[in-house]
Amino acid sequence: MPALPSAQERPAIDRVLVLLPTYDERENLPRILERVHAAVPHADILVIDDNSPDGTGEMADDFAASSAHIHVLHRRGKEGLGKAYLAGFAWGLERGYDALVEIDADGSHPAEELPAMLELARQADLVIGSRWIKGGSVVNWPKQREVLSRGANLYVRALLGTHVHDATAGYRVYRAPMLRAIDLDGITTSGYGFQVDLTLRVLEAGGVVVEHPIRFAEREFGVSKMSRDIIAEAFTLVTTSGLQHRARQMKALLPGR
Repeated sequence: MPALPSAQERPAIDRVLVLLPTYDERENLPRILERVHAAVPHADILVIDDNSPDGTGEMADDFAASSAHIHVLHRRGKEGLGKAYLAGFAWGLERGYDALVEIDADGSHPAEELPAMLELARQADLVIGSRWIKGGSVVNWPKQREVLSRGANLYVRALLGTHVHDATAGYRVYRAPMLRAIDLDGITTSGYGFQVDLTLRVLEAGGVVVEHPIRFAEREFGVSKMSRDIIAEAFTLVTTSGLQHRARQMKALLPGR
């Protein structure tokens, strides 16, 4: 793992925005809002709702009306996690936040770990809540899904040559200057592919990436948004990016370079 720059080399993190994409999360929304606020009372929360048929967006509006820390971004329809986060990044960067957080609305990511992750972000450009480093774990997952996730991340590390153990993880803290430094407009991926894509872009930009162990607990309410298309997209992205990365390495080794 690369050496961490000192905290003095990066500006302070004063304003934090937690991005909360939602689609049919009416049962989970009150719980995750309460957990996030309890963990980081000073942070603002942006609910990014994709026109949920179950009324999640309207419920979010009600919470926003009673709290200055809660905001809502209504989108026209379901376009995928990647586009939701990109819209949230744009919203937060325009308003001058210092750090932007990705977290699932279903409660699977422990909001209680966010203070520790924000502390690490004083010395890093991207902090990942990791299931697959020492101290990390998953709860209530079928063995097949665990094998798939571990295998996918081993594939990412081998093909892309990164030190990141959980590149597909969706619990993250980004420092705003790093998001401004990478080409967000050129991102077209979603789901796991989006997370791998962002990880690779941060590393290629020379950013410092660290991982913090978390206990990932499968959702209690609602339906998982994971699909075969999302998994296939991620596999294609990793394979393509890996081959391009290895090609650049070979080109750099050619005589006369």
